[in-house]
Amino acid sequence: MPSAKPDLPAHINDMIVTMSQLHVEHRRRADPFQKRISAVHGALGRPALLVILTGVIASWIALNVALLALGRAAPDPPPFAYLDGAATLAALYLAATIVITQRHEDELATHRDQLTLQLAILSDQKSAKIIQLLEELRRIDPAQRHYTDAEAEALATPVDPKAVMAQIRATHSALQDDASPARSAGHDNAASR
Repeated sequence: MPSAKPDLPAHINDMIVTMSQLHVEHRRRADPFQKRISAVHGALGRPALLVILTGVIASWIALNVALLALGRAAPDPPPFAYLDGAATLAALYLAATIVITQRHEDELATHRDQLTLQLAILSDQKSAKIIQLLEELRRIDPAQRHYTDAEAEALATPVDPKAVMAQIRATHSALQDDASPARSAGHDNAASR
């Protein structure tokens, strides 16, 4: 019996559709090579791989040790140079697939971050508008007409993202500049010891 679809507000459904479209479009834009690499990475990322690798390595070592014990020539006697080479090559390929897949996933994360930022800015604008409307109602009320709320007035102004970013950069730069002499002094003290 299929579960009933929850009755969500339209704006939440729109957000779910938007996020789903973002993921689908991200996957669709991947070239065939990227899709194959992602599939390989997905298969290699399963716990069964650890069991399989352990079994293969143990079998290889057991085979070579058993052949030597029987007085026969082992294809890869201890210290198992071929096994070492195969493991190194596998590690190289695994590292490459991880880097390629991570780069592709970072693109999706960047899109999500941009969407989150846009939603945060939109939420700030909506909140500012609500506060503006409430302040208008307060001014109309004869009992509160002469009351001034400086904090509400400040919150009624939407944040300028460019101004915030400029302030963040200036603060970050100032903190780095303040820390630089201390770092230099620390390095000088360490060098003189």
